[in-house]
Amino acid sequence: MAVPHSLDTDSPVTELGEFLRSRRDRITPEEAGINSYGRRRVPGLRREELAQLAGVSVTYLTRLEQGQSQNASDAIIDALARALQLDSDERAHLYALAHPAPEKRPVINTAPEVAKPGAERLLHSMGDVPAVLLGRFNDILAWNRAGHLLLAGHLDCDAPNDAEDRPNQLKLLFLDEHVRDLYVDWQDETALAVASLRYIAAQFADDRRLAALVGELSMNSPEFAKLWAGHDVRLCTSGSKRFRHPEVGEMELNYEVLHLPEGNGQRILTHTAEPGSPSFAALRLLTSAS
Repeated sequence: MAVPHSLDTDSPVTELGEFLRSRRDRITPEEAGINSYGRRRVPGLRREELAQLAGVSVTYLTRLEQGQSQNASDAIIDALARALQLDSDERAHLYALAHPAPEKRPVINTAPEVAKPGAERLLHSMGDVPAVLLGRFNDILAWNRAGHLLLAGHLDCDAPNDAEDRPNQLKLLFLDEHVRDLYVDWQDETALAVASLRYIAAQFADDRRLAALVGELSMNSPEFAKLWAGHDVRLCTSGSKRFRHPEVGEMELNYEVLHLPEGNGQRILTHTAEPGSPSFAALRLLTSAS
């Protein structure tokens, strides 16, 4: 399956250019603190305006956006981040794109990911706390019984054990109607999921499984394709989600994402409810079902 050039993981600097252009389009001259004159043909900052704010030449910025300069200094990247008013996640993403450090990346291979045994044992020790072990690109490597019942009870509980065809959280979110209906705020959930994938993808840009996943989702989900083209990034760590579960009704659950210290992209996603709340009672009802 062909993947659009903008998704080509062999061109991290081109990804850098696309990210810079997307952030430049997002910020207005007024927000950047500069005067705007005449009719504008672009929604955000002109290239020359960003160059002026960052203290670089227009020629240099053009080369950077076109992927023709791979030696941007930290000072230049930091100046661009300030000019574009990037938040901490976007700034970290910009640095990851500008300095991909290929020598530190894992060797490219197409073998399925393997769940870290210790992480899987931790998962199953959590009892009635719904928990899922995710791979770097959101393959579900393992889940405990509560996690399966909460997130994908319509699937076989042993589905993650099939390394060649295990569920993928992003595919379920965009392509599975049961999972789509599970989230009350589905649009917010998908925006967060894609922004999180963008953040992680910059750290594993040589892994061709990313291109395969993005290509498949882009072909089958216009919503995913639009979100991916937006270049939003976010490190997903904690928050709350509203569920509309077919067995126990609506629940508002807090989630935490525990990133494994090895830096291999694997992470544990857990869900809890406030003690004494209706959501707590609903979650207990769900996890106590035979």
